[in-house]
Amino acid sequence: MASLPLAVADQLFWREPTPASPPPFRLPPAAPAFLNDEDERTAGGKLRLRTVWISDVHLGTPGCNADLLLDFLKSIQPETLYLVGDIIDGWKLKRGWFWPPRHNDVVRRVLKMAAKGTRVVFIPGNHDEFLRPYAGLGFGGVEIALEAIHTTADGRRFLVCHGDEFDGVVLYHRWLAWAGDIGYELLLKLNRHYNRARARLGLPYWSISAHIKKKVKNAVAFIGRFEEAVAEAARLRGLDGVVCGHIHSAEIREFGGITYMNDGDWVESCTALAEHADGRIEIIDWAQHTRDAALHAMPALMAA
Repeated sequence: MASLPLAVADQLFWREPTPASPPPFRLPPAAPAFLNDEDERTAGGKLRLRTVWISDVHLGTPGCNADLLLDFLKSIQPETLYLVGDIIDGWKLKRGWFWPPRHNDVVRRVLKMAAKGTRVVFIPGNHDEFLRPYAGLGFGGVEIALEAIHTTADGRRFLVCHGDEFDGVVLYHRWLAWAGDIGYELLLKLNRHYNRARARLGLPYWSISAHIKKKVKNAVAFIGRFEEAVAEAARLRGLDGVVCGHIHSAEIREFGGITYMNDGDWVESCTALAEHADGRIEIIDWAQHTRDAALHAMPALMAA
């Protein structure tokens, strides 16, 4: 697996040294300067949330919508932020290095949120499985865990996991998962070219790849089976529901009294799950938010 550059590793991965166990990464001599930078938006202008879940960011790939994600992270002030896997795409980085400055900006924003009081829990997925051996450690204020149990403000208990453990293709046919990943990458490349053309026309982001996936019968059937399997796992553990990622399909559904929730992704739909102070949980579609904002701004621009 390709390793991160030392400059990124210094900021991302560190732990307190112990005599018996030296740190796996070099410790920075002092806190990075960006942690003390003035925030562009005041706390009063941010959306205050009890909990936010995001996954499938795929930093290290051209398909990552880092600009939209960064805008979202700058707009929220959660008490807890769950990173529900595939935040860093180790599979892609192993095939070839790709890490533009905007991806560093996302990492820095998360670290800054942790430094400012947000509890950040990172649950690695199959694409960033290289971090799973570090479960139980803290890196830059970010907790690493294989899974978590989250209790909402109204007392419900949810399993939080990436979800690849319920995907038979990833578990039993790894070569097929890699082949599918390459095909999916080609679809995302088409999506990027399509949205560059939209941008030149002054149009906001819209995911053609997500639209195609929703229209494909086999993909819809797979998603349904996956959702049922994950919900059943929560039932067997005596929980009220589950929050996961992995399949890039944001959803909140009920399966016989078990609540299944998926936070989506940041390469296609650009979605997250958010818990409010009363325990209510909803999907936030940040791509739709930006489209709505663009539509509202049009009359003012035309008047000017």
